[in-house]
Amino acid sequence: MKKNLRLIKSYIPAFLLSLSTFILFSFQVSSLDRGKTSSQKVIIEWNNGKPSGTIGVLNGNLIKIEVLRGKGKTKDNSFNFTSAGEARISVEIANIKNQLGPGATIISVKTDSSFFSFFLRDVNEGFPIYIPSYSVVVLRDLDNRSYAEVQLNIASHKLKTKLEKIESKPEESFASAGARTLNQSVPTWLGLSRDFRIFQIEESLSGTPLPVNIITPKLSSSPLLLPSLGNRPASYSYTEGRGVSVEINTIRRLDEGVLPILHSRHIDDDIEYNSTSFVSLEHSPLTQQTLKGTNYLVADKYSGGHMLTSEQEESVKQELVKTFENNEETVFYFRSEATNQSKVPHYAWFKTIKPGIEWWQKSRYTFDPASGFSEYSSDSVFCVSKLNGNPLPNEEIAVLLQPNEKATFEFYLPHSPISNERAYVLYKQEFSDRLSECKNFWQAKLKKAAQIHVPERRIEEMLQAGLLHLDLITYGSEPNGTLAPTIGVYAPIGTESAPIIQFYNSMGLQDIAKRSLTYFLDKQHKDGFMQNFGGYMGETGAVLWSIGEYYRYTHDKEWIKQIEPKILKSIDFLLRWRSENKIDSLKGKGYGMIAGKVADPDEPFHSFMLNGYAYLGLKRVAEMLSEIDPEQSSRISKEAEAWKTDIRNSLINSMASSPIVPLGDGTWSPTIPPWTESIGLRSLFINWEKCFSHGTFLGDDELLGPLYLVFCEVLNVNEPITKILLNYQSEMFYQDNSAFSQSYYSRYDWLQVKLHLVKPFLKTYYNTVSAMADRETYDFWEHLYHVSPHKTHEEAWFLMETRWMLYMEDGSTLRLLSTIPRKWMENGKSIELKNVQSYFGALTLKVQSEISKGYIDAVIQCNSERKPKEVTIRLPHPEGIKAVRVIGGEYDASTETVTVKSFSGLANIRVEY
Repeated sequence: MKKNLRLIKSYIPAFLLSLSTFILFSFQVSSLDRGKTSSQKVIIEWNNGKPSGTIGVLNGNLIKIEVLRGKGKTKDNSFNFTSAGEARISVEIANIKNQLGPGATIISVKTDSSFFSFFLRDVNEGFPIYIPSYSVVVLRDLDNRSYAEVQLNIASHKLKTKLEKIESKPEESFASAGARTLNQSVPTWLGLSRDFRIFQIEESLSGTPLPVNIITPKLSSSPLLLPSLGNRPASYSYTEGRGVSVEINTIRRLDEGVLPILHSRHIDDDIEYNSTSFVSLEHSPLTQQTLKGTNYLVADKYSGGHMLTSEQEESVKQELVKTFENNEETVFYFRSEATNQSKVPHYAWFKTIKPGIEWWQKSRYTFDPASGFSEYSSDSVFCVSKLNGNPLPNEEIAVLLQPNEKATFEFYLPHSPISNERAYVLYKQEFSDRLSECKNFWQAKLKKAAQIHVPERRIEEMLQAGLLHLDLITYGSEPNGTLAPTIGVYAPIGTESAPIIQFYNSMGLQDIAKRSLTYFLDKQHKDGFMQNFGGYMGETGAVLWSIGEYYRYTHDKEWIKQIEPKILKSIDFLLRWRSENKIDSLKGKGYGMIAGKVADPDEPFHSFMLNGYAYLGLKRVAEMLSEIDPEQSSRISKEAEAWKTDIRNSLINSMASSPIVPLGDGTWSPTIPPWTESIGLRSLFINWEKCFSHGTFLGDDELLGPLYLVFCEVLNVNEPITKILLNYQSEMFYQDNSAFSQSYYSRYDWLQVKLHLVKPFLKTYYNTVSAMADRETYDFWEHLYHVSPHKTHEEAWFLMETRWMLYMEDGSTLRLLSTIPRKWMENGKSIELKNVQSYFGALTLKVQSEISKGYIDAVIQCNSERKPKEVTIRLPHPEGIKAVRVIGGEYDASTETVTVKSFSGLANIRVEY
């Protein structure tokens, strides 16, 4: 940790230099001879009040402030109005720099009630700076218009922000979004829950066919290195049909739309190939009881970006021996049935598994037609192949099929090669029996979870498939023990594993959630620091928050008592870290805020995201300990409030120095940088730096920035600064109301649900999921470009978005269906939640639309000791018609919401039209 802190401190002075330069210029009046200096004037006018404040200049020199309208005085860089009403000043700047790019002149205006900054080059007669929330305009020197005239002129154009445009259009749907968003294919991962032996299957790449189908065995996300291949990564290829053609002729789908069993249909003119792939055990029946799993530290070591301490490295050595001394492999089972759909004979073609993914790649192996075995050596079988139940007679084969005749091609691929003796046993396995067993295994997992049924098949399937996708790569030993909630190819991260764990909680899988949280506690450093991935430093606060969320769902006091020493160790670590930053020179620009990198770029600064999670972690711990350890709770609560105050102070100062930006309705908005060391939005390049990474200029500003302070409860949802964040971020940082690159890192979705912004939320929801998830198998990419498949962090935030849309807690109120699509309430459609979990305990909801009969019915049941005081449920008519009569609650026609006050635990509601 000390090494990290030294690194952070080494970065701070360079970034503070530009900010300190700004402050120096802000409060110093130039004594330059104006006759020898080119200068420019701007006009600033307030519409009301008696403003008094200061003018600061960066990359230029303040010459003079002059009062033009109203009564007031100026001195040096300050002004003071004594009369109410119009207040207009002229500001003259010398040594101006209005070039594009870094180093441009910035003017900062600070009064008792408002503070903002702007690029001098942005002041334009055609589009003047107009900030209605501050009742101020900024004009060119010769622009004599008053505030009222500017306001009237801009209003006359009837311009709209992006959010206003969304509100004026029909609700988004998957169909409307999918027609214009990326349609991406994602490699499919198949395996067994808890076991780090994974098979990755690639059949195409976003509609672009591959020359062969590829299967890659992996250990978590690490390649499987085989001695038979010279310790190179194992990868295999196979194909069915005549080859790559001009048509898109392959369709994939999960079994029942949700299970980790892949079905593929390949049409080759009159021959139809229907394939099924899944993973099971080599010889034991696949049940929850026979599932052994993989030690969490072993899985961690083989996941990308992992960080093990020296003690953990020693522990994992012992576990590695146990892991690889096994007498049973996981096996990839494949069957393809080729059927001749024509009225005349036609050939079907198959090519079984071979090492390598290119036809020209040569590996030392043999194929035995007598047994159907593919072998690296005489006792190292890597595949068993069959045709119509008998050994495949050749590695590549053409089969003449009569009309309606079928040929069945199978291969069984062990994760690692096995002996001949074991291969003969594997050969005798019946594909159908194994398939039935696999279905039962995954269906049993779904039955243990809460049930959610919505009237949109794709979304309902994605909820179930998503839960199994999370479970597939949550590794650990069974039946008990610590679990590693990995996030795709990467090791668990306190921030990115959070939605995975919280969706487990929401679906009633508290034991899995607890075992997943234990991973972070087991790997906690001796000083209380939590760090498991790639040098990220935001995990400690995020994990404490997730533990607090677990407690909100369960009130598991006994477990919290057991882990309290570890919790307090992390709390004290955060507080020591915070104390190191209580430096006078950081007041207003990071005082009392911790500094460190929160993502891949090396940006170890006083970021708002990092501190938001730290504050939220403290807040949740204080809440948990209020009944268990009141003394510690009180101490931590006071520390959290002090931290919150320091964050907010730095936030206000950061907003004051950050240049404003234009919005779509003709107004301008203040902005806030992602960390205190930056003068403004990084993507505007105030300084000489580079910020493009991960496919976007906007990553720091949109995905890691101050919006997290709302999500982390440093800012209130309804306060003015939150509206500022919503306004400029929606205008600058989103396309189709969805973030760029790693879209699910933005908590814009959550804020829209909290503010009941139905159309904007649905715009975000459908555009993001349609572009990032495979529309056939529902797997997610990490980014909007092809990197990191089966990314469960992104998938889990989609699952949590759906959960928030269906139910969300708000203090003592439970809010139901607040942002569902109207079409979900069309006649005959229903929504059902069975024993989903909330802060208020188990929740069951049944909504049935009988619009043709003139009503919608809803039954709400939440009868635990923690039941909500109040319940609201939005029941939107599909055509926007308002109710004429409501039974069971109070109706608000503007929001189509029924409120049940003094909720008893059961409510029956009917909305009549």
